[in-house]
Amino acid sequence: MNQPLRIVADENIPLAEAFFAELGELTRLPGRDLSAAAVREADVLLVRSVTQVNQALLQGSKVRFVGTCTIGTDHLDLPWLAEAGIQVASAPGCNARAVVDYVLGALLHLAELSGETLEDKVIGIVGAGRVGGALHKVLKALGLEVRVCDPPRAAEEEGEFYSLQALIAEADVLCLHTPLIHEGEHPTWHLLDEARIATLKPGQWLINAGRGAVVDNQALLARLQAHDDLWVALDVWETEPNVEAELARRVHLATPHIAGYSLDGRLRGTEMIYQALCTALQTEAKQSLANVIPEHWLKGLRVTSKAEPAELLALISRSVYDPRRDDAAFRRHLRLPAHERPAAFDALRKHYPVRREIPGLKLFTRQSSAELNQLSKALGCSVDTL
Repeated sequence: MNQPLRIVADENIPLAEAFFAELGELTRLPGRDLSAAAVREADVLLVRSVTQVNQALLQGSKVRFVGTCTIGTDHLDLPWLAEAGIQVASAPGCNARAVVDYVLGALLHLAELSGETLEDKVIGIVGAGRVGGALHKVLKALGLEVRVCDPPRAAEEEGEFYSLQALIAEADVLCLHTPLIHEGEHPTWHLLDEARIATLKPGQWLINAGRGAVVDNQALLARLQAHDDLWVALDVWETEPNVEAELARRVHLATPHIAGYSLDGRLRGTEMIYQALCTALQTEAKQSLANVIPEHWLKGLRVTSKAEPAELLALISRSVYDPRRDDAAFRRHLRLPAHERPAAFDALRKHYPVRREIPGLKLFTRQSSAELNQLSKALGCSVDTL
C-alpha cells in the first residue's frame, strides 16, 4: 500500500486544505521558521517568499516538489534545486493586480499629502514584468504619462525603454517592480544605491512594492535625515522582519510587505501551485478557484454620469482597498519594543484582513458617459445601467 503524500506548507498559504488535503497529509508551519528537520520527511514543500529554499534546507530530505505561491523566485536556489532533481513551480502573475491596486492607493495618498495631481506627473516604472506591465497598462488606460525602464527587455525587444538614469532625471514618480538579482548583467540589489539616491530630485515620489533590498535602506534613511524632500511609500524592506524603524517613521506610507496580499491574488497562487503539483503527480485537478473563492461583500457603487473622474478614481480605489489602513497598523507595530517588532511584523501578515481587488466591482448608473466608461474599463470595472 502506498504511503500518503506528505506535504509541508507555509501557514500563510490560504485555503491550502481545500486544495491540497485530498492529495496527502498536510502540515502547516511558520514559513520563516521552516527548518531542515521539519521538512526532512516531506515529499512536497509549499512556501511563500519568506522561506529560503536551498541546499541547507533540503539536503538529505525526501522533498521532490517545491511550490512557491508567489510570483518571485529569488528565495529559491534554482540551480541547486535543478541539480538535486527537485521539481519547482511558482505562480507568476498571481498577485499582479493586487500590487497594482496597492500602487494606485499609494499614488492617491501621496497626491493628497503633497497637494498635487496625478495628471501632472510623469510616472516611471522600473521593471516591466507581470506586475510592472500590469501597472503600465492600467496607468496608460487612465490617461497618465508613463515611462518604463527594463534593461533586460530593452536588450531583447523593440519598444520605448528608458535607462534608469534617464528615468530618475525625467520622471516625477518612480515605481520599483524588479526581482531581486545579486549577480549577472543586470543586478538589482541596491539598484537605488547611495549614489543614485543622491540624484533623486527634491519632491520626487518613490514607491517600492517589489523587493526591499532593491533600495539601499540606510542610504535612503540618510537622505531623508539630511534632506526631508522626497515623498516615499515602502511596502518592502531590507532585513525583514527587522525593519529599520527610523526609516519607517520617516516615509509617508509604510506597510508590512502586503502589496500583493489580496485574497484573490493569494488564492490564485494557491490554485496555480495545486495545478502544477497535480500535473507533476499525473493526477486530475479536482479543485478550482471558482469553487472556493468567497463572494465579494461590496456588490457595487452607485454613481452618476456627472462624477468627476479624479474623485471617482479615488472612490473606487479606496472603497475596495485603502493602504492607509495597513499604514496605521504598521505604525502601531513601530511603537512596540524593538525585540517584539519582528514577530509583530509577521503577525500583521499572518492575520491580514480579507482584501479584494478592483476588477469585478460594478458601477451602477442611470446614464453612463464616455468618461465613466473609460475609467471603468481602465480599472477593470463593469458599468450597469439602472
